[in-house]
Amino acid sequence: MQAVIDLLESVLNDRGVPKNVKESVEEGLTILKRNDVSGVQIAEAASILDEVSNDPNLSVYGRTVLWDAISKLEALK
Repeated sequence: MQAVIDLLESVLNDRGVPKNVKESVEEGLTILKRNDVSGVQIAEAASILDEVSNDPNLSVYGRTVLWDAISKLEALK
């Protein structure tokens, strides 16, 4: 779980990531940082990240990082 959180925080620190993407990433992080994260909450966070990964203003690097985080979340479910 910490690897996913680190990936998402790197997206937040990237100055080239649009504000709307950062807001969705923050929402996903809030879900994942809870003490008792269930499979449903992991799926919810993955869904939020998947939606925002299709943003046309997102760089290729940012999209790749989000896809990596989503795949790690899918493995945790």
